[in-house]
Amino acid sequence: MINTIANVHPFVDWDWCTRNSGRVVLVDTRWYLDGSSGKAAYDAGHIPEAVFIDMDRWLSGAASQAAGRNPLPDPEVFAQGMRETGINNSDTVIAYDDAGGVIAARLVWMLRSIGHNAAILNGGIRSFTGELETKAPESLAGGFTAKEWPTTLLADIEEASSHQFTVMDARSRDRFDGHQDPVDPRPGHIPGAVSVPCRENLDSSGRLLPAEQLRQNFGRAGIVSAANTIAYCGSGVTACHNLLVLESLGAGQGRLFVGGWSQYGRDGGRPVETA
Repeated sequence: MINTIANVHPFVDWDWCTRNSGRVVLVDTRWYLDGSSGKAAYDAGHIPEAVFIDMDRWLSGAASQAAGRNPLPDPEVFAQGMRETGINNSDTVIAYDDAGGVIAARLVWMLRSIGHNAAILNGGIRSFTGELETKAPESLAGGFTAKEWPTTLLADIEEASSHQFTVMDARSRDRFDGHQDPVDPRPGHIPGAVSVPCRENLDSSGRLLPAEQLRQNFGRAGIVSAANTIAYCGSGVTACHNLLVLESLGAGQGRLFVGGWSQYGRDGGRPVETA
């Protein structure tokens, strides 16, 4: 059994992983909005000993107009995915992708929200300078217990549109402004929301920006605390990155509107703002 590591920061470097070798489970979470296969990317080359988690199978429920493109899965489905991947209740999970962590953030947020140790590998797969592997590691079934998603960390469509919260949109500024939207039928954003593109949390190498620069980026949007803050994106994936960044800055835990624009934008009775 891997020994539990206390007080894991939401973002860790590869050096940290090396120092804690044998005490963490590396998870490859690559997933692509255009439908490309994350599993194929994993099979073509992944960090040694990393296991693969399928976003659509284990980290999302069934898509619908009422719930959005990537609703949270049933807790037992999520727990089954963790068990089949060999993850135990006591394991510390370090998730990575090839997008600076904005995809890995979904798994990390899900785990942390129910009390498990998890972090994003800062810099993703590019932070590993060794030789990638193509063979999946052998692993035994894990012991992972299902827990309900905490309502205190979630927001619904009514709360996200109530103007009683600071609502931040993690999508690109083009999508926020309504100039284009490659996946949803109505362009724009929730009225009153502020734009905090999650990819602007990163430098050109895909690593997290210095803390003071991150504080300035959120501050320009009027966000200095996660209290009374709701994050959304297209479907509750990349919005998790903004929430984890705020937590890493000591700003507390905000709430996730999982349905995001894929839910809100498809409700024709709700108003939309554009630039």
